Parts: sequence; C-alpha cells; structure tokens
Amino acid sequence: MITMKITSKDIILDTDERIRMQSEPVSLPLSNEDKELLQAMLDYVRNSQDDEIAKAEGLQPAVGIAAVQVGVLKQMIAVVIPYEDGVDEVALVNPKIISESVQNAYLDNGEGCLSVKGEHPGHVFRHARIKVRGYDLIQDKNVTISAEGYFAICLQHEIDHLSGTLFYDHIDANNPWKSDDEAEVI
Repeated sequence: MITMKITSKDIILDTDERIRMQSEPVSLPLSNEDKELLQAMLDYVRNSQDDEIAKAEGLQPAVGIAAVQVGVLKQMIAVVIPYEDGVDEVALVNPKIISESVQNAYLDNGEGCLSVKGEHPGHVFRHARIKVRGYDLIQDKNVTISAEGYFAICLQHEIDHLSGTLFYDHIDANNPWKSDDEAEVI
C-alpha cells in the first residue's frame, strides 16, 4: 500500500479561494481515504518538528494543520505540541468547541500559519481554556479534550480553518497590538 505524503508544495495559500470555504463534516467510521489523509496530516506536523526530516523534505515547521490547507474541504485537523515532559497530540475529525472560558489568551508575538506568507502582526485573542469534542484517529474513538494555554490556542486556530477563518481576521485593524490585562499572555 502506498501511503500518502504531504509536503510544503501541497499547502495552499490564503490567495487560494478554497482557504475561505466551509469544510464539510466527515462521516464515521472513517473511510480508508480519510484515515490516510488525516494520518498524512499528522505525519507532516510531526516530521516538520524534526529538524533533520524537515530539512531533508523541505517542510515548513508547524504545530497544526487543517485538511483545507491541502485543498480538502473536510473537517479534519492535526495538532502536535511538544513539551519537555511529553506531547499534546490529536488528529481530530469533526472537532467542535463545546465550552470555552471567559478569560482570553494570546501569543505575545502573534500567530503564524502555513497558508499565510504575508506579515500580519498583532495579537489574536482566543479563549484561554476550551473543551473540544470530536473523533480522534490516534485513540480511535470519540473524545472530549480539555485544553488550555498554547494547546487551546492551536486547536482554536485549526478549528477556525474549518469555517474559512484565518488568524489575522481576529486582529484589531485599528490597534493590532492591543493588550488585555485579564488575558493570559503566552
């Protein structure tokens, strides 16, 4: 069996109209084609974080990817956040945010995206804590994930892609670096 492989060349940019389209729910159980795509997305993110593999395969570093970023309008995301003592790793189908904190969080240096080449400086306010429900390919079951901090921000960024929203849509045009004293700064 030939396994699918995603490279940086497969990633569509924000100049491609598909990036703004609504992704469709995926039927379960997953078809072999959907499993293969989601696994390839997960492999891309994992491999992009390994300096040797990333250099050899020309991969842009990533912590997450949505299917729409490879031109497939299906509700699938993969996120891999490495820590010194472990990893937060999911390959979700039909992810849905089911609860969110009132408190916001943002990355001090702003966000980036595989599909965005241009500079879009500014703070992107997101919920500091969220709960996400979906089917996780890694665990092969429906899951509810409680996420906070950087993991929560990354999940929200990828889930936004499923409705055609990009990170810079959240930046205040009049005051891009505005702060919020109540927000968690990461």
